[in-house]
Amino acid sequence: MVLVPFCKPPSGPLRVTRKQLVLYCLILSLLIYFLWGPKATVKVEGPHSIFDTLKAGRGQEMTEMALVRAVGHQRPLETSWGAPLVWGDSSSSAQRRAEFAQRGISTGLFTMVVGPYARFVQRFLSSAELHFLPGGMVTYYILTDSPRSLDPPVKLGPKRELRVISVAEMPGWERLAQRRMDLLAATIKETIQSEVEYIFCVDVDQEFLAPVREEILGDLVATLHPELYGMPQYAFPYETEETSSACVEEGKGDYYYTSELYGGLVGEVYSLARACSLLILQDYENSFMARGLEESYLNRYLIDHRPTCILSPEYSWWDSGLAADVPVQRLVSFGRQCEALDLHKKKEHNC
Repeated sequence: MVLVPFCKPPSGPLRVTRKQLVLYCLILSLLIYFLWGPKATVKVEGPHSIFDTLKAGRGQEMTEMALVRAVGHQRPLETSWGAPLVWGDSSSSAQRRAEFAQRGISTGLFTMVVGPYARFVQRFLSSAELHFLPGGMVTYYILTDSPRSLDPPVKLGPKRELRVISVAEMPGWERLAQRRMDLLAATIKETIQSEVEYIFCVDVDQEFLAPVREEILGDLVATLHPELYGMPQYAFPYETEETSSACVEEGKGDYYYTSELYGGLVGEVYSLARACSLLILQDYENSFMARGLEESYLNRYLIDHRPTCILSPEYSWWDSGLAADVPVQRLVSFGRQCEALDLHKKKEHNC
């Protein structure tokens, strides 16, 4: 009915003025907008890869999240507060390696091997021997409820040591997430602080695929989440429950960090682990656990204590439709990668 006044009787020629043509276009545009316009907003929730919402409607959600990723493939080398953002093959990383190489630094690599995660430890240690600080002084701190999983022992190179520390069995990922920060803090206080200068905490279901050298060293080191690198702040899955100790107020936060790899000076990591364990305990006493588990508390701490060195997604990567493109995959998480697969592919990859 809207178009009737602009129609000519069939007896005469049809003439359309410029004004009428513009109006036709406007009406057509409005119809297209209301029929096909954007109807979905980005929704982020769930504990790890972004996250359960993507598993429910993965194709559409991944497309939406990819559209809001920062334009282009820029690789900044510094944060807004002056901390280096590390890409392993950059000239600034080469300079950092040269600076640290002269100091004869001792570094620890801390991981927990409990329950079904024991099947990953041999591959983890073998790959670390090849790629983690090659030629450097490294002590592996393995907290495990299954010491036999370390047999046969991985052959270590010169200046490398293995410390096996027995812990009680902790069935279930949530139980491990509740205890790991506390156990890290306790191990630093009782053993690590007197033996090494730097300590890095990693998940054991990972493999080093390329060199990870002295460019990663810093006072307080965090690693960018590969599925959230380049995303806008509102897409970060921070804990939003106001009663939680991990709650992040709207508009707060610079980056979203993964719990797959973090570290730094022993004293700094002790402060981080101790603070996060207290936050987890506070929530536990209220029968609550943040939706990102340990990662939520880590991100809460790093908002108030900005890292002095940030590792790019090269240092924590997994094959996912949302993972950022990186020039080199240095450390790959099989656990997170399995989360990103459908049921059929999980079976193919022995997840």
